[in-house]
Amino acid sequence: MRYPASEKLEIIRLVEESHLSARLTLAKLGIPRTTFYRWYDRYLQRGEAGLQDQSPKPKHVWNQVLDEVKRKVVDFALQETELSPRELAVTFTDQERYFVSESTVYRTLKAHDLITSPAFIVLKAANEFKDKTTAINQLWQTDFTYIKVLG
Repeated sequence: MRYPASEKLEIIRLVEESHLSARLTLAKLGIPRTTFYRWYDRYLQRGEAGLQDQSPKPKHVWNQVLDEVKRKVVDFALQETELSPRELAVTFTDQERYFVSESTVYRTLKAHDLITSPAFIVLKAANEFKDKTTAINQLWQTDFTYIKVLG
């Protein structure tokens, strides 16, 4: 549970002014000692401002793709319109000597509304196999994900 800074300060004052030990007071309040002492250290270092919630977001993401590279990916995609995000990622990496993952290419293109939905041909499943199997190792699964429709 998150406590606002005012409640943290009140808990610190309760523990300081209590006739019981800090351990017993915190046990009665239901506050873990490690949490309390982290608050207390920040309070001693920075006063009430140290008790404010800190942003959980990192200030810098170490593997973030630069905006310049994203622009290059978009420009490259506009030149090579027939390539899928996977093919764009591989070709971009080969030509630019800078690795960009398929998912990064996809997210970048999607953010610029450059992802088009593929042309699907709806296939209806049959009620039963045309060629019935006689052994367990004869069952095959067909994956239509990578069928490329031409025309």
